[in-house]
Amino acid sequence: MNGYGSQARVASTTFTAVHTTRTTPNAMMKDQDPPKRAWDPYPFILLNLFLSMIAALQAPVIMMSQNRQDAKDRLRSELDFAVNRKAEAEITQLAAKLNRIEDRLDDLAASR
Repeated sequence: MNGYGSQARVASTTFTAVHTTRTTPNAMMKDQDPPKRAWDPYPFILLNLFLSMIAALQAPVIMMSQNRQDAKDRLRSELDFAVNRKAEAEITQLAAKLNRIEDRLDDLAASR
């Protein structure tokens, strides 16, 4: 889990697997019943209604989770960019310092 509680559970593979294993036998049992006795016959209108309600509740939760992750990723990339800029400045300073040292060594070598 990544600290988002129900959002992480709803968007997980475990939730999908449990949900599938609970609804598939239900649909199969309803299909086996004779049409006279079935309380939700073949097109499974009631089952479809429940699944649609679950999907309607899951969608905003998943979107909120994705938005939070996007915000985290944006912050991480901004921090990475700042670190990269600082590293570039330090490398530029080191390159300038190495050039000055090389110039001094050339001057010393030329004076001998």
